Amino acid sequence: MPILKSSRKALRRDRRRAVVNRKIKEKIKLVLKKTRKNPTLKNLAEAARFLDRAAKKKVIRPHKASRLKSRLNKLLKAKRS
Repeated sequence: MPILKSSRKALRRDRRRAVVNRKIKEKIKLVLKKTRKNPTLKNLAEAARFLDRAAKKKVIRPHKASRLKSRLNKLLKAKRS
């Protein structure tokens, strides 16, 4: 356990953030699964919105968000052709 007061506060803050980040990641997984199962323009837009928001809040890295969006786009193109 942390000894310093600021370290204890940091630990509390980190635990709160971890809970929030976990919820965001679970939501992303759910949306990605839905989009992979049924790649439509609407589902792709929803997934892109969640990925961009998570990258903005630094839950995931921006490059990862970009990569996932690109792969979902490939699925959509493959379905259309």
